[in-house]
Amino acid sequence: MTHVIVADLGYGDAGKGTIVDWLCARGVGGRAVTAVVRYNGGAQAAHTVVLPDGRRHTFAQFGAGTFRPGVRTHLSRFTVVDPLALVVEADHLASVGVTDAFDRLTVDAAALLATPWHRAANQARETARGADRHGSCGRGVGETMAYALAHPGDAPRVADCRTPAVLADKLALLRDRLTAELGPLDGPGSAGVPPVRACVDAFTAFAARVPVVDGGYLPALLRAGPVVFEGAQGVLLDEWHGFHPYTTWSTTTFANAQTLLAEAGQAGDVVRLGVLRAFTTRHGAGPLVTEDPTLPLTDPHNPANEWQGAMRFGHFDAVAHRYALEVAGGVDGIALTHLDAVPPQVRLCQAYDWTERLVPGPAGDLDRQAALTRRLAHTVPRYDAPPPVDRVGAVTDALGVPVAVTSYGPTAADKSLTAHAPGALAALSPAGVT
Repeated sequence: MTHVIVADLGYGDAGKGTIVDWLCARGVGGRAVTAVVRYNGGAQAAHTVVLPDGRRHTFAQFGAGTFRPGVRTHLSRFTVVDPLALVVEADHLASVGVTDAFDRLTVDAAALLATPWHRAANQARETARGADRHGSCGRGVGETMAYALAHPGDAPRVADCRTPAVLADKLALLRDRLTAELGPLDGPGSAGVPPVRACVDAFTAFAARVPVVDGGYLPALLRAGPVVFEGAQGVLLDEWHGFHPYTTWSTTTFANAQTLLAEAGQAGDVVRLGVLRAFTTRHGAGPLVTEDPTLPLTDPHNPANEWQGAMRFGHFDAVAHRYALEVAGGVDGIALTHLDAVPPQVRLCQAYDWTERLVPGPAGDLDRQAALTRRLAHTVPRYDAPPPVDRVGAVTDALGVPVAVTSYGPTAADKSLTAHAPGALAALSPAGVT
């Protein structure tokens, strides 16, 4: 059995969802994909998938293979689960023809539970930062993680949705603690926090509708057929190795997925696929060394919003992406996306004015990462000249890793393996893609 882990080697928004959909459409190792397993993040993910008939959905918690009949979604214990957002997402999926999303969903009982109070606190903190915002999506995922670290025994988890009395006590305590720290979170101008009882009723209804499973479920799922592990955000936003404080409260490398595979006794049965755009982007505050506002680039599916601001575009930053590769422990191949959208003037940055390599530090040394962030804010990129004509070859040479998948459009039909794909990826089924 061969499984695939998909991770973004940038700041997110590289096209992970469309790659996951492509894998689910064509199968892995000659077999149909059984499920998509989310291994980090939560409802702040935004993985847009487009079908040839024009149907479109931006996946947040459901796996990006959900358009494919029979492909399940499993939210692992490393995800932050927002039941209220799942209902909204399922409603949109139903409007585009997928009426059984909840029927194909399972959730690990140990996963943390995102609540309206987490979301309101997240937005209150980000608003208070003013011009120094961290680029949060405002969904409360980081707040959920922070609360669990501070109060591990009191943090609401999916398992609590099956015991209303326990859930009510935890939600009331959460509300009281955050209110004492930040002030009222349910007054005028708030994020619309409902009463505790309403949340308890909604969350227990969720647990009655969706199978809440224990740790023994995933090993059985992995034995049933190939699985695609879908990451959220990007390695350059990693909680330990990203450019602090403009990071996420999540491990965005392959580590969580590899832990789940090891626990199931399938650590070696995996292909690690890193996803990159043919140019570098960032949606939110923080370093983007190669940013160039003159580039004729837009992304209508990543519009400006009040929390992240506008989508930012830059030339291909090989220095940053080599750093991501090193932090992630390497990949078996790269999926290079948006090749149809890259303008000819996009250049390749092989070095900065002070280094050709960003050296990873010890995990968790946030003071070191913050110092690196400050330096990157004043870094000048050094570009190859002229811009590369062979984008695929240039990326392969710059990163020392073969581009295994190319994407020249938004649908699965726009993607294909390259002649440089390593053996493990070349073994993917050549079944027709629709």
